[in-house]
Amino acid sequence: MSDGYEVLFEQIKIGPVMAPNRFYQVPHCNGMGHLRPRADAATRGVKAQGGWGVISTQETEIHPSSDLSPYAENRLWDDRDIPANRLITDAIHAHGALAAIELAHNGNHATNLLTRARSLAPVDMSLDLISPRQAAQMDKSDIKELRRWHRQAARRAKAAGFDIIYAYAAHHMTIAHHFLLPQLNERMDEYGGSLENRVRLIRELIEETKEEVGESCAVAFRFAVDEMKGADGMQAHEEGRAVVELLADLPDLWDVNVSGWENDSVTSRFEQREGYQTSYIEFVKEVTDKPVVAVGRLSSPDLMTSLVKKGVLDFVGAARPSIADPYLPAKIKEGRIDEIRECIGCNICVASDNLGVPIRCTQNPTMGEEWRRGWHPELIRPMEKEGAALVIGAGPAGLECAMTLVKRGMNVTLAEAGSQLGGRAVREASLLGLNAWSRVADHRIYDLKRRANAQIYVQSHLDAAAVLEMDVSHVFVATGSSWRRDGVGRSNRAGISSDGSVPIVTPDDIMAGKGIETAGPVLIYDDDQIYMGGVLAQHLAAQGHEVDFVTPASLVSPWCEHTLEQARIQSDLIKHGAQLHLSQTLLRLENGQATLSCAFTGQESNLPCGAVLLVTERQRHSALFDQLSALQETGEAAFETLELMGDAYAPGLIADAVFSGHLAAQNFDKDQSDRDAEFFRREYIDLSVKM
Repeated sequence: MSDGYEVLFEQIKIGPVMAPNRFYQVPHCNGMGHLRPRADAATRGVKAQGGWGVISTQETEIHPSSDLSPYAENRLWDDRDIPANRLITDAIHAHGALAAIELAHNGNHATNLLTRARSLAPVDMSLDLISPRQAAQMDKSDIKELRRWHRQAARRAKAAGFDIIYAYAAHHMTIAHHFLLPQLNERMDEYGGSLENRVRLIRELIEETKEEVGESCAVAFRFAVDEMKGADGMQAHEEGRAVVELLADLPDLWDVNVSGWENDSVTSRFEQREGYQTSYIEFVKEVTDKPVVAVGRLSSPDLMTSLVKKGVLDFVGAARPSIADPYLPAKIKEGRIDEIRECIGCNICVASDNLGVPIRCTQNPTMGEEWRRGWHPELIRPMEKEGAALVIGAGPAGLECAMTLVKRGMNVTLAEAGSQLGGRAVREASLLGLNAWSRVADHRIYDLKRRANAQIYVQSHLDAAAVLEMDVSHVFVATGSSWRRDGVGRSNRAGISSDGSVPIVTPDDIMAGKGIETAGPVLIYDDDQIYMGGVLAQHLAAQGHEVDFVTPASLVSPWCEHTLEQARIQSDLIKHGAQLHLSQTLLRLENGQATLSCAFTGQESNLPCGAVLLVTERQRHSALFDQLSALQETGEAAFETLELMGDAYAPGLIADAVFSGHLAAQNFDKDQSDRDAEFFRREYIDLSVKM
């Protein structure tokens, strides 16, 4: 064990159970839940194998009136859900960790689209998701029923083998939290009004859970101490502290954070600091004698150790860092700190949940694939025989492919045409707010440079003849893509006409360090509508450019709603003085101005501009692969493997490129039938069960 980190591996008592160390994977969704319990169990089990002392599920619906469909959260509606949850606890216990379950009734956050049940709330109110239905005020009998449902779910959780059972009041997502907040709870009975009354429901849920399971299971309380709304919401050092004081030693463990989810899981683009929640939660241990777990995208063992020794927390909480590196605790314990895959705070994991699909991660391509493909973040199937491979292109796909091939025992030559390794991960990291993204390249470059069976060459542009001359049997091509300069994109397949009076630049120009020299405003046309247009607008506005942001979308960077940052992006642009022209397409550039067209009516308008930055689509750089494929077809080349990867295969997110590189390295020596069987492996509903 590395000197100085021993405190992180101390056993800690939580009520009647003992955690083997201080590493605590707090509840987080993974898109598997009740629909994919085997996959869920495999994901949690790998984390236990990687040294996390406590592993929690995602929120667990306790009743059909808290139906989160179409999102696949966990469920304990009745006893038939116990076996699926037992899969999870067995996988966690197999490696000596504790299993925790987060029971939840989601109140007006649950639309009940599947069950068509009435949504419940402290008072009559709209649902917090766009829906024509409203939630109904709970009467005393409803509250009594809710308490019964929670108690029954706790009983089932114990039967399923969980060691820690949660009551949950955070993220604006649960009815217990809704009762706590005065802006949502306008009741005038014993469950509303004073703070003591608003705390009543969560107190009852905790007390009754302890009555039900407290002799054998710990009871945790997950609570958002601050809503990050200032005086308009609950604040940590006012009502937030008062809640902790009222309940101080009632739960066996306090899991504390900030609300809503967009603040608790803020991206690194808007919050660079590790441990950024510390100032909000550090008072909790002053109030309670029970252990405290807190989060803040913690990856540094030095900071973890400091927070424990300073008495800020007892457990190092993590969701996203445990996704990026399920073996983070083991690496600290074994003195392999430099091998940690640090979370980059991009929230691709969060986006997966918001899109209703199994979890994925930019840094860790095996996340979510543990059961479906049999992938492991640290253990990889070795080659049956020695071989040599050539990887062309050292961007995210090429680096991941090369690193994985090397770990499998291949002798790998990595050739990069440019002068720098990292490709788009490094280029995008040069933009405002994205510097953490360089970790994608850093982790892989470090790993490759210390391995004897990897040779790396920069400024090595290879054509087809050069590849043939190298006489390598296995060739992997990751030559990337570039942003289009003609304006062809999502809303315009013909391109944008220009008379040359307005300079046109692309994101690649900005990332290459080419400045925009114009006295007039820069028009950014975002027909990509993902994240790049908004990033560049912030980047140029911060440099002092006058920015006109034009997009056919009705919001800035609408895809970023999935990563919980859309509102921050639009707010930041407004604060920087950017002029927003929403629902507008760019038709043409002439006479020093842009002609826009309303996306709905077609009405045209003109906008003067000094330069135009086009963020539309990317063009694949697949020419080398196409040439090699043609030679293979004619018999002039005889590659055992010829794979196209990353953005050259299909432009997407950096996470997609990393996954593509990993998939190619894992699968190249499998026959097609094996690849297909793995690709389509899915969980089936057992029709033999009698209903």
